[in-house]
Order: sequence, then structure tokens, then C-alpha cells
Amino acid sequence: MASLLSFSILKASAPRASVSTIPAVTAPDQTNLEQQFGRKGIKFSDSGTVELTVRNGSSLKLHIPSGHVSSYKPKVYWKDDGFEEVLYSIGTRGGIGLVLDEIAEPGTPSKNKAFSEWNWSVRDTDSDSLDALQVEMGCTRGNLEVTYVVSLYPLCMATAVIVKNNSSKPVNITSAILSHFKFKKRSRSGIQGLSGCSYCVHPPPSFSFGFLSPSEALKPEDPGLFSFGWKPEKKPGEWSVQDDAITILRHKLSRLYASPPEERSKEFHRTTPSKFETLDQGRELFFRVIRMGFEEIFLSTPGSYAEQYGKEYFICTGPAALLVPISLNPGEEWRGAQVIEHDNL
Repeated sequence: MASLLSFSILKASAPRASVSTIPAVTAPDQTNLEQQFGRKGIKFSDSGTVELTVRNGSSLKLHIPSGHVSSYKPKVYWKDDGFEEVLYSIGTRGGIGLVLDEIAEPGTPSKNKAFSEWNWSVRDTDSDSLDALQVEMGCTRGNLEVTYVVSLYPLCMATAVIVKNNSSKPVNITSAILSHFKFKKRSRSGIQGLSGCSYCVHPPPSFSFGFLSPSEALKPEDPGLFSFGWKPEKKPGEWSVQDDAITILRHKLSRLYASPPEERSKEFHRTTPSKFETLDQGRELFFRVIRMGFEEIFLSTPGSYAEQYGKEYFICTGPAALLVPISLNPGEEWRGAQVIEHDNL
């Protein structure tokens, strides 16, 4: 992953002009964006999207100005047409999106509207011989300056966020980068890498690109034909430890994997794994999810609710900072990222 960390936004860089000095693109002029930011492998379309395609044919589709990644299609087989869609997406729902909220104090209700309602402006694009492509977007919300970067490589993609507090007072934020992974069969979906990790039942944050509301995600479900191995979830806030090496995802659940808040104040405590893998046994594919800057992992599965949208199954997961907000002093910035990579070739 050295190429990712050394590629543009995730490393320290020279000071940039404030995002507020850059005109916002609320209704993108695609011709203008193509002229300013189009590169080989980076194509802005009339439909309000930008498509990134690297040398081996792996691609992703990013919507401007919402910042919604609706498609990631890497090369996973050696044959010429060996590409598979990773993300579950229907219209503006699903895919990959950024959740970010400012709160007055830890535990108090949000005072900002949903992040998805913001309008991103394209600030820059970059490329490295068609083996590394990147789109950088920026916007402001009150005194927060936010940079969002989407990158594509032959065997992985990354989404990164940088939040800077430009106010004269400290602020607290919650955030997550959530991805909807598709699976061929509900009965053959799983994840591995979270064994021994603490978790609690936790509703998903409110975001417009999700499929389940917080109340729907926590509503108990009759397992029906999938009752084998089923155990009812505990009440929200009650902590458990993941015992199984592989977590089967055919049942409905909504969890936050993390160290309990009281444990994090100790000098030594067990942290959440920095990576885990999704297992799609129906397609015999796996994808590794890596977190950077975040201390928690959110995981939600729809159970039978997925049947409302078709035969395919999906989960929602990604690195998060929901249980314990991130505190930013005046002038301070915070960085977080998610990487999705694979070794299927």
C-alpha cells in the first residue's frame, strides 16, 4: 500500500488555498470540468459523473457534486472480460458515501443537516501513468473545511477525508465512510477478521444513500428458513465479543465494532482490527477493507429486507467514528480513509 500513502492527498503537502476561495460547482458544467480536470483515464460525462479507468481496465464511477461512488468494477479474473461489480447500488442509494456531522457536545443531537446535501466542487485531478488516478473535491460547512479524495489503482480503490476546524473554538464531529457490498447469495455471505473484537448493537447513522433507516435496522426479524445458527441480537449499548472466525451475514444485524469508550481512556487497551475481509462464496470473491484514522467499524445487514430490492444480497460496512466523536481544536485537522483491495487475481 506504499503507492497509496505516497500518492497526493494522504501525505503532508504544501498549503493550499482555502476551499472557500474556490467557486462551488452546484450544477456542474461537464464541458468545463472536462476541459479543466479531464486526463487520460479520467472522463467527465454529460450525466454529471466522472469515470476513472486504470490500465488493467478496473474502473469506478463518481457522481458530482454529491460525491457518491455508485460503481467499483475491478478486474478479478484473468480473462478479458474478468470484471465484477463490487458495490450494490440503485439510483442514488447504496454505493460508497461519506457521513460527516458536527455536534455541539458528545452525546447531543446533531445541529447540521445531512452531509449528502452539501455540494462538492472539483478541486484537482491527478494521475500516474494510468496506474493511479485521483479526484479531489472540496467544500465548506460553517467553519469546517472538508476535502474528499477518491482514488483508483489496479487492485484497489480508496476514499479519504480531511476535516479542518477553521473556527476559534473546538468542535466535535462524527464520521464514517460506508460501503454497500453486493453478494450473489444471502446464505453465502460473510466477513472474517473480527474474531475477538468487542461490539455493541448500534443503529446506522442517518444518511440519504442508505437502504435501512435506524429504526428499520434495529427492528427484530424472524429468521424463518435461515434459523440455523441464529441468535437474537442484544439490546443497543450492550457489549459482546465476536467469537467466530467467520461471521455469517444472512441474518439481520446492525453493529459497531470498537473498544468500549471507558476502555479507550486506559493507557493499554485492545483496538479494533485495522482490516477485515468480505467473503462472497457465491462468486468466490473476497475484498479486504482497511481503515485509517478511524477507530470503529460499522456493520449492518438487511436480512430478508433485501428481498424488496431484488435477488442479490448486500451489506453496509466501513470505518467509523460514531460512538466517540473526534475533537478538533482551532486550526487542527483530522484525516481518515478507507481502502478496498483484493488479491482475487
